[in-house]
Amino acid sequence: MANHSRSTASRRPTGHDVARLAGVSQASVSLVFSGNRGKRVSEATEKRVRDAAARLGYRPQAAARQLRLGRTGLVLLAVPSIRGPFFARVLVSAHETAEEHGLTVVVSSSSNSMTRTITANQFDALMICSPHDRQIDELPPGLPTVLLDADPALAADHRPVVALDVAGGMRSAVAHLQQRGHRRIGHLRYHRPSYTFRSRQAAFEEAAERLRVVEVAIPLREGPEPAREAARDLLALPRPPRAVVCDDDVAAAGVYHAAAAAGLRVPDDVSVVGLDNIDAASMLTPGLTTVDLRGEELGRLGITAVATMLRGETVAPPAPVRTSLVVRASTRAAD
Repeated sequence: MANHSRSTASRRPTGHDVARLAGVSQASVSLVFSGNRGKRVSEATEKRVRDAAARLGYRPQAAARQLRLGRTGLVLLAVPSIRGPFFARVLVSAHETAEEHGLTVVVSSSSNSMTRTITANQFDALMICSPHDRQIDELPPGLPTVLLDADPALAADHRPVVALDVAGGMRSAVAHLQQRGHRRIGHLRYHRPSYTFRSRQAAFEEAAERLRVVEVAIPLREGPEPAREAARDLLALPRPPRAVVCDDDVAAAGVYHAAAAAGLRVPDDVSVVGLDNIDAASMLTPGLTTVDLRGEELGRLGITAVATMLRGETVAPPAPVRTSLVVRASTRAAD
């Protein structure tokens, strides 16, 4: 092993080096990194090969592989907003998983940008996270596509869906406040033309059916100010609600800001629950109670589905990504 380390220390490691270290044939190494493993290489062998490659710092020569396979190795990930902290979680996981499969992820942050990017580049596949209705209507024909946080009814052989149980997450958020005795709650919501927000709204209405609800729409503009604006309107009511459910954690942060400006305290004067569980949720004071939408799992499952499609294999419908309530200090029992 020592001799092997010295022989590769001064040069770039090759597939032959990986094969020797893993104790497999060069053909097995080629199959693993071509994305065409199929049934010819076992999962155990693939793991040995990838572990050996990681130890050596081996990276397959992408240009040669792409020329041989007639592919670029590029996957376009389209998200509603590159500023959205939740989508950063999806992107990080997608990048990490793509590297394991010899793929590269490029991100696009609007419908028009996505169309231009696809037109100008040769992508092997497309992933769309939380797609707008217009994006669904304009999906490019023939390009392998995976939808994340989308309507499960859209699933097809060439277009699998990685569903997200966002409705279950919203129900758990409302139930949490009910369990603390709140019977009149506010709701900061987005009127966005996408399945994920229709699903949140339907779940909220179902869960809050027996409650008194005060609802304020968040203006559809970029940045945090629209959430602060909607939260100020909600808390400025003659009788503001003592508990608020928000469609995402950015809106919840808007409630924190609006409450502080109005001389109110979270949770003494107003309890707050969000959806997403972005990194900032735990850094707010007090920590935000929110629903973890597990963006990393969406990214991982999406790229895994893409890699399966590119190998010419059938994608087994993945189970919906489950959500979970993360209870912190932003809620309290009703007086």
